[in-house]
Amino acid sequence: MACYLVETLAKRFYVSGTVQGVGFRYFAERVAGRLVVAGYVKNLIDGRVEVYAIGNEAQLDALKNELRRGPRMATVNDVIEAAADVLPAYSNGFTIERDD
Repeated sequence: MACYLVETLAKRFYVSGTVQGVGFRYFAERVAGRLVVAGYVKNLIDGRVEVYAIGNEAQLDALKNELRRGPRMATVNDVIEAAADVLPAYSNGFTIERDD
């Protein structure tokens, strides 16, 4: 039986459009839970939503596709993806971070 190592990656997704006040963070939390992705989601002061996600490439691709779709009340204009370091503090589950 072969054993394949699946690389754990981290990415930040910056979602722009009508994405605050429309349940986007709760949507992202539900999707991350379904995909077994760790990390957090939070609103940014500039009106975007940041999603920090830890998972394998397939999980992160699936998450990005869902973020592009967004919840029913949201209008997603763009999802910018950036590589990130794996932060152990966020590797056990997915949380909604409160606004600063």
